[in-house]
Amino acid sequence: MPTVLIVDDDPKLLKMLQRTLIYENLNVVTATNGLEALPLVQNHNPDLIIADWMMPKMDGLSFIQKLRDKEDETMILMLTARDAIENRVEGLESGADDYLVKPFAPAELVARVHAMLRRVAAKPENRPVSYADISLDPVTREVQRGDIPISFTVTEFNLLHMFLRHPRQVLERSQILNEVWGYDFYGDDNVLEVYVGYLRKKLEAGGGSRIIHTVRGIGYVLREE
Repeated sequence: MPTVLIVDDDPKLLKMLQRTLIYENLNVVTATNGLEALPLVQNHNPDLIIADWMMPKMDGLSFIQKLRDKEDETMILMLTARDAIENRVEGLESGADDYLVKPFAPAELVARVHAMLRRVAAKPENRPVSYADISLDPVTREVQRGDIPISFTVTEFNLLHMFLRHPRQVLERSQILNEVWGYDFYGDDNVLEVYVGYLRKKLEAGGGSRIIHTVRGIGYVLREE
């Protein structure tokens, strides 16, 4: 049974989320702020974390950043009442995999949770793939550029894996969103732009050349210049 950690300081919302997900046959662990949630991540090893943005003691952004700084790759859904594009991008850049704007219907939350859990459980092709100086092993989840190992979150890894399986092929934005985020992805394609930025930053950190290119009006392509 998958485990979901919910982190929210609103007791009514926390109780509603807990009841909703228990009804979906999920094991649920709760915390009221990021500071309280940190040891629960280590103790319960959740498959998915749902974290509110605004919380006392440690807010959602700080909580997520601490997890990512520890190279924790747990899938994270951020809840926020901030619906401006810049706020959504900020949430994603903190390390969240997806976001859900309040207020939301319980059915929408359930659909999003199941979609994200399917991404966690999905078994990609086991064959190692490579292009240029980048290599990826789906079994060991190891990625290298040249001789330099690079760590990726689950979503970053899945996105890079898709690019490496289709080198020199222009991939449409909708095609990428469908495969990496799922057919029932409810967000907008800003999430894709943010995650392509993550890949570029990590792949180019050691002085590597740009290998993921934007094809205006269509999507992206993995190719050497």
